[in-house]
Amino acid sequence: METLELLQNYWWLLIAVLGAALVFLLFVQGGQSMLYCNSTYEQRQLMANSLGRKWEFTYTTLVVFGGAFFASFPLFYSTSFGGAYWLWMLILLSFVLQAVSYEFRRKKGNVYGTGVYDIFLMFNGLVGCVLLGVAVGTFFFGGAFTVSFGNILDGTAPVISQWAPTHGLEAIACWKNLLLGFAVFFLARTLASMYFINNIGGAAAFTARMRVRTLRNGLIFAVLFVAFLVVLLLQSGYRQVDGAMVAENNIYLHNLLNMWWLAIIFLAGVVAVLAAIFCTWRSATWRGGIWVAGFGVAAVVCVLFLIAGYGGTAYLPSTVDAASSLTLANSSSSLFTLTVMSYVSILVPFVLAYIWYAWSKLNATLLTAEELEHSSHKY
Repeated sequence: METLELLQNYWWLLIAVLGAALVFLLFVQGGQSMLYCNSTYEQRQLMANSLGRKWEFTYTTLVVFGGAFFASFPLFYSTSFGGAYWLWMLILLSFVLQAVSYEFRRKKGNVYGTGVYDIFLMFNGLVGCVLLGVAVGTFFFGGAFTVSFGNILDGTAPVISQWAPTHGLEAIACWKNLLLGFAVFFLARTLASMYFINNIGGAAAFTARMRVRTLRNGLIFAVLFVAFLVVLLLQSGYRQVDGAMVAENNIYLHNLLNMWWLAIIFLAGVVAVLAAIFCTWRSATWRGGIWVAGFGVAAVVCVLFLIAGYGGTAYLPSTVDAASSLTLANSSSSLFTLTVMSYVSILVPFVLAYIWYAWSKLNATLLTAEELEHSSHKY
């Protein structure tokens, strides 16, 4: 394998890992969507403060995810982020509202009360999850864009990529993308229920209710995910062969069969998520579901990213011009840039270690109403 191809695959693997971390951390958004689900005022404060200690992890991971794309596959960045901007702007708006809400929700002198900011948090919980799922859905189901490198010589409009006039709204209207989006949403709620069990102590009734919600949201997620998986494995796509885009039926099924080790990892991840849901519901004392499910989610998401890009597969197929579809080979940075950024990526394990350390400190003890009452910082 040539050095450039090796680096392209390496960076796609890093993006897959970041994407997996982001989907796992969406439990914050899932928890926000449940703030007013049969909860008392005290329970809402506990939930908001429990999530408030973790929301920056999700936000930072989203930024790093976008930054990794910009550094390694700039043509995707300019095509998707610059073309489907209504989709990405709505995602950005939801996350900005989240940041504002945690900053001002309980701030002294807040004239709106906590209710307005809770609505913002719930908006981010729903819209952020669904639209991120829609954005990832375009990796499999495509977007309405064209790419013309000759446009760079046009002095009046030197834009390589051009998107449909709807600029991403058509992606939101695609039922296949929405299927994945709502699967992500209910997965986030499932993970949030497990997280609350793991992080909040005190009220037994609250924990018992979260165990029931784990099952309810988990069952809905399972149905949606199975439906998405069937659609995905029957989906056609494009593979780059000798520089040309060749249409292929059931392309993602073929990728799983050709890279059988990924199929094994995928199956192990699915089993882990389902086992975590069932065991959390059945056990009255087990609090570790979030970690078992987290492993499963990471495995499944990584595999989905890898079968979307490896093997010459177009990870962003164009629905209007097959030749414009993006692959790792035709959308990556130069060999020099990828090499330099690969050295920078050596810092990733240290960043992960810091996150783990900070997480451990924040979770040293279960959050209770008594601890929150005496805390100097409240969200």
